[in-house]
Amino acid sequence: MKETLTKDIMTPGARCIGENDTLATAARLMADLEIGALPICGEDGKLKGMLTDRDIVVKAIANGHDPAQTAAGVLAEGRPYMVDSEDDVHRALEVMEEHQVRRVPVIEDHVLVGIIAQADIARAMAPQQTGETVEQISR
Repeated sequence: MKETLTKDIMTPGARCIGENDTLATAARLMADLEIGALPICGEDGKLKGMLTDRDIVVKAIANGHDPAQTAAGVLAEGRPYMVDSEDDVHRALEVMEEHQVRRVPVIEDHVLVGIIAQADIARAMAPQQTGETVEQISR
């Protein structure tokens, strides 16, 4: 049986927010794209982290940071979790479960090429596998 690769189920064409772009810019981009998270990319083009709409509200605005003046990179914490486009899809499931994240950036040759979200898992995997993954992410 042929293995399913992350590139086979990812949502392609993921957009980044630059680490020096403001949170207000990120929020506008999220609204325009109707999404709740964006990868943060550095000046070197490499992934620096993930930024969610919740991060903007809870970590920035609620703590008195001005979204028009605060750079997205300020909220890039720790090492970003990602998978390679040639990884088996089960690697993405492992990353999501282990780190309890709902989205995983997909890279190819150190460049962002897509995102795997819970919805992508639900469309591509068996219902039992999807349920187990969602349960592990939500613990």
